[in-house]
Amino acid sequence: MAKKLFTVLENNPEVMNSLARSLGLDDSLSFFDIYSLTDPDLLAFIPRPVYALLVIIPLTPTWNEARQAEDKDKSEYEGKSEQEPVIWFKQTIGNACGSIGLVHSILNSEASDYIRPGSVLDKVREAALPKSMWERAKVLEDSEEFEQAHADAAILGDTTAPTPQSDEHTGQHFVAFVKAKDGHLWELEGARKGPLDRGALKIDEDVLSPSALEKGLGRLMRVESERGGDLRFSAIALAKSLD
Repeated sequence: MAKKLFTVLENNPEVMNSLARSLGLDDSLSFFDIYSLTDPDLLAFIPRPVYALLVIIPLTPTWNEARQAEDKDKSEYEGKSEQEPVIWFKQTIGNACGSIGLVHSILNSEASDYIRPGSVLDKVREAALPKSMWERAKVLEDSEEFEQAHADAAILGDTTAPTPQSDEHTGQHFVAFVKAKDGHLWELEGARKGPLDRGALKIDEDVLSPSALEKGLGRLMRVESERGGDLRFSAIALAKSLD
């Protein structure tokens, strides 16, 4: 059977807020553009706490090498059930890294408290929790509501997305960083071998705090900087909606 293919999403608040609402996140939370990770004046526009960062980064040779080295000796992910600190989805749908990143952002952070009962996200969470990695991936593959919500969001981007013809990599990867229920920062990407625990955060630290950035997105930027690589990225923050 041919692999299911989605249209690539843009990483901007209009697209991701529309997708989040369609999947079942209520209006209390929204995604916001991040224009700087260090400028206090620009950071002040983002409500706090920030529950998740959804980042799109070029898959450079440097980053790809680091990812492969970190995953090389890891076995297939076996986590399942509510006892796990995060619910992680292996990506088996071509070009779906954006919507899977959004699902990771919402289901694994305090944003999960704002999911509407009976919504797509609610049903995906309930169906996926007890399943193993490949069965869990099938939950998203088989969800027509998930596929339709992604398709509706894809047409909202500022540029026309190409018609999907293969899952050949577009050169960009979505990664979600969340503060999970265990108080740790988790890096979640469906193309990896499993979720990545990046360390504990203090009670008063969110995913945009200096410590979280150092453990997460800042670590990726440092790997690139040390080797003279590509530091371009686009990030949006999930936080309380503005009144």
